[in-house]
Parts: sequence; structure tokens; C-alpha cells
Amino acid sequence: MARKGLWIINIVILLCLLGSVGTIYSLTSKPTNFMLSCSSELFNHGVAGADSDHYLLVDLVSKDGLAQINYRYYDLEGNSAGTLAMTGKVNNVDKERQMFDISVTTKQEYTGQKGQRTPVHYEYLSYISGLNLNQNGMHSLSVQVLERDETKDYAVVLFQPSNTVCGCRLVN
Repeated sequence: MARKGLWIINIVILLCLLGSVGTIYSLTSKPTNFMLSCSSELFNHGVAGADSDHYLLVDLVSKDGLAQINYRYYDLEGNSAGTLAMTGKVNNVDKERQMFDISVTTKQEYTGQKGQRTPVHYEYLSYISGLNLNQNGMHSLSVQVLERDETKDYAVVLFQPSNTVCGCRLVN
């Protein structure tokens, strides 16, 4: 009789462990869906006036493990100075560090109006992403939330390797 009770307890413990493992797996394996709408004024401390006459809008959408990132550059009059449109997949979400690891696999570039100067930030991001895509077939991008205010749906976000800090609206 005691063996039967011990056997039942062992089965219940095993089922609880399997349920816990299944719950943890389902929480960590599901892709996180999110949308950020970000902006930043470009400023280059090393060169006076180099980028201070442009601003950047970054839209990042992740759905079902796929990611789309659009870097859109404008002059202060609102004229387009270029766009980098990237697509890829979300490799990892580190919820504790609030960091997203994205592999970009495709990129399209659109320049601004003819004769308009391209922002240095655009040129750098175009170069480094093109180099990575040509050599590896993939460009790694990380997005880290530095500060977050859930009540105002707002976050300060760091994009790497472009080394860009943006204020972002969190869209659910």
C-alpha cells in the first residue's frame, strides 16, 4: 500500500515537472510580437553641422519571429534624405536585459532627392550592413531597451551596430 502511494506521488511530481518544462518552453520559444516607432535627431560631435540638419525615423516591426526595420532619413524641411529597408528574423529575445537579437537577410536602399547630401549615419549603416550581407549573407542587429515607461508607452532604445539611441513609441 505504501509503495502504491509513493508511486502515485512520483507520477504526480513527474507530471508537474513535465508541465513546468512545457510551460517554460512555450514561453521562451514563442516569437515576441512588437512594434517600435522611433525618432532621433542626428548629431555628429566630431564635425560641426555634419548631421545636425537631419533626423532619423526608425520603425521596427516583429511578428511571428520575422522582423522589418526601416531607417528613414529626413532633412529639417521634411524632405527624404534616404531610406534603408531591412528584413530578417528575430533570433533571440533576452527579456531580462530587454535586448532583441535580429538577423537581417535583405536590404533595400533608397536615396533622397538628386543633389541632396546623404547623412553620414545613412552612409555608415549602408556600408556596414552591405559589408556583412556580402560576406556572411546576414547582418546582425541588436536592439536594447535602455529605459521604459509603460504608462506612457515610451522607451529609450539603443540600436547596434549603428550606435543609435532613439526615443520610441511602443505600439501594442
